[in-house]
Amino acid sequence: MSHAETIFLTGFPGFIAGRLVERLAEDGASFLLLVQPAFLQRARAEVRRIAGEAQVKEDRFRILEGDITRVNLGLSDEDLTTARSETTILFHLAALYDLAVERELAMLVNLEGTRNVNEFARTIKNLRRYHYVSTCYVAGKRTGVIYENELRHEAGFRNRYEETKYLAELEVEDLKRELPVTIHRPSVVCGDSRTGETAKYDGIYYLIRYLRMQPDLLSLVNIGNHAVRLNIVPVDFVVEAMAALLTDESAAGATMQLADPKPLTTYQLFDEIARSLAGRRSRLSMPPKLVRSTLGLPMSEAFTGMPRVAVPYFFIEQTYDTTHAQKLLEPHRLRCPVFPSYVDALTKYVERHPKL
Repeated sequence: MSHAETIFLTGFPGFIAGRLVERLAEDGASFLLLVQPAFLQRARAEVRRIAGEAQVKEDRFRILEGDITRVNLGLSDEDLTTARSETTILFHLAALYDLAVERELAMLVNLEGTRNVNEFARTIKNLRRYHYVSTCYVAGKRTGVIYENELRHEAGFRNRYEETKYLAELEVEDLKRELPVTIHRPSVVCGDSRTGETAKYDGIYYLIRYLRMQPDLLSLVNIGNHAVRLNIVPVDFVVEAMAALLTDESAAGATMQLADPKPLTTYQLFDEIARSLAGRRSRLSMPPKLVRSTLGLPMSEAFTGMPRVAVPYFFIEQTYDTTHAQKLLEPHRLRCPVFPSYVDALTKYVERHPKL
C-alpha cells in the first residue's frame, strides 16, 4: 500500500519510532521528525541509515529541532508553519519511560508534553489521523480483565510512569470529540520476533539475563508462577499494527490494546526461556510469595539483575482484552505471534550482544 502522507512524529530516534519511520518509508510517506537538540546527530545518522536501507531519498525526512515540553513544541516559526500546513498524520510516541522517575519530571514530559502535542494537533490544517501511543499499564493497580473501552479508575498506580501515562491518555481520550484519534496501548514490548533486535534489556530480558548467568543450574528451579501472566509483544508486531491502521477509517476513535491475546504465565515464560538457553524446562518451583519477598531485597538486584522497581510487573494479576484490536487488524492479516515462536530469536540476540 502506498501512503502519500506527510507524517509528523515525536520520539525519534527512539527504537519504536525509528522502526515505524523505516516501515512507513517503504510505503512512500514523507516525514517531519521532531528531535530534541541532544539527539540531533544520532537522528541524522538514523535518517541516513533508513533512507539507504529503504532506498529512498533523504529529502523525504526533515528533522525539526524541538521539544514536546515547550510551547509550540519548541519549533521555530518557520518549522511550525510548515508542520501545521504539511502534516496529514500525527504520531506521538515521545515519553519518559522510567519506572523510577520522579513525579515532577514525569508530569512535565508525559503529561505536559502530551498537552502540547494535543494543542499542536488542533492547529494542523489537513489532519487525517492523530495516533497516540499509550500503554496497557494505564490500568495501574487494577486486577482482572482490562478492556479496551475502559480507562478511568481509582485503583492507584505502582509508579509515576503509570500515573502520568494514565493522565495523558485521559487528555487524548477527550480529544476524540474534536479530532480523528487512534490510541494504541502496547503491553511489554520486546525485540523483533524474527531477528531479536532490541534497544534495551528490560521487561522479559530480566528473566533472560538471569537465566543466562548459569543456564544449567538456574533453569532447574522455576521462579515464575501459574497465577500471573506477563503480556509480551514483539516490536515488529506493534509497528506493523500501527502502520496497517495508519489511515484505516475503522480505527478512527478507537483505543486498541496491542497485546498478546493468549499470554503465557510467568511459569511458562520461564520454561520457554530455560528450554531455549539450557535445552530443558525446569524441574522444581519456588513458592511465589518467597520469590517476591526475595526479589524485593536490596541484595537481590546484584544477584538477579532485576531492579526492585520492575519486580511488581512479574506479579500483576491483569489480563488485557484485545477484541477490538484483533477485529481491526484481522482484515490486514495481522496477529500477534506467540512467545514460543520467537523466544530463540530473543535469547540469541542477547548472546550476540551481551551489552547494548
